[in-house]
Amino acid sequence: MPRCPTVLLVLLRWMHMHLWARRWRCRAGNNNRLPLCVQQRWAYFRLMVRSLYYNSLTGSDVIMDSLMEPVFWMVDLMTRWFGPVFVGLVVVLTSSILLIAYVGLLPMVLSTYSLPWIAWHIGYGHWNIVMIVFHYYKAIRTAPGYPPRVKNDLPFVSVCKKCIIPKPARTHHCGICNACVLKMDHHCPWLNNCVGHFNHRYFFCFCLSLTLGCVYCSISGRNLFIDAYGAIERFKHTDLEKSGIPVTGIGLLIGILPPGQSTYQTPAPLYTFRDKIFHKSIIYMWVLTSTVAVALGGLTIWHAMLISRGETSIERHINNKETERKAKRCKVYKNPFNYGRLNNWKVFLGVEKRSHWLTRVLLPSGHAPSGNGLTWDLYPIRKDMMPV
Repeated sequence: MPRCPTVLLVLLRWMHMHLWARRWRCRAGNNNRLPLCVQQRWAYFRLMVRSLYYNSLTGSDVIMDSLMEPVFWMVDLMTRWFGPVFVGLVVVLTSSILLIAYVGLLPMVLSTYSLPWIAWHIGYGHWNIVMIVFHYYKAIRTAPGYPPRVKNDLPFVSVCKKCIIPKPARTHHCGICNACVLKMDHHCPWLNNCVGHFNHRYFFCFCLSLTLGCVYCSISGRNLFIDAYGAIERFKHTDLEKSGIPVTGIGLLIGILPPGQSTYQTPAPLYTFRDKIFHKSIIYMWVLTSTVAVALGGLTIWHAMLISRGETSIERHINNKETERKAKRCKVYKNPFNYGRLNNWKVFLGVEKRSHWLTRVLLPSGHAPSGNGLTWDLYPIRKDMMPV
């Protein structure tokens, strides 16, 4: 009997909490008057906040990713919007260099160089232009490759949380394209396209061709740049100087001057407007090509190293983490897609016989890459896959 007051107290407290909960739910029901989009945003925000402290597996990385999600979303959105602008910028800058080369440099080469040097500049220059234009166009217009969205029996390693489809090996989701990409390397804003299985070779060949073209312009135009820079400095000093002899004395006081004569007798300038434009164009071309050669050259070398190791930019990060995890267990991690340095290049370039080094590497070629991007050979025998 002494415990009865305690039981009654517990029942009263439970009834009070139950009534308070019903009142709160009734008040919350009034929020249904809000627009549906506002309700969805509010529900998503509450879910995101609760996920930070209701999940027992939550760590610092998950919390930072959740907090930085709006920033990532904004970057992806801006990249998607400004993709056509970047493509137009590449076309405009490349066209400006070609205009300077054809209008300003080609007549000078034809009039001053010897016949072997003329043949070299014209031959190499036009080969380089064809390689740049062809591979850039193919890199933009070729889809990187997407996994099938219908039911199939292909092997997969996981399920994409955003696309809700099976992901084959080496497939990753691109937030900018909002799709899963086969053998995804990265999303390139200068292409306004993802770099994946079917256009990876076009992207690399474009970077290599453009780097070689910029290095060619930078080296061959070095002396022209030095002369143009000196000419521009002379033009500046000439504009500042006031040549001629001033009229002084009684003639200046009474305003009596010979017919057609001014206060200063200045001769005609030794240069023309066309000369100034030509020299400034040479400086613009040399500075632009040298800057692009350094920046794009580093990117090209980096991708060449990745290709030699049989991995992409994303896989490089994953393989480094796996190597560290295995090292803690005194084990060695091996990249299952590394077929050996030479074989990696053969598979990447699609070289299957000796003539392909000319027809598929040194000349523009639209051949498809090896494989379909859905299945991959793991740990092949360490010998030449293609006897070339």
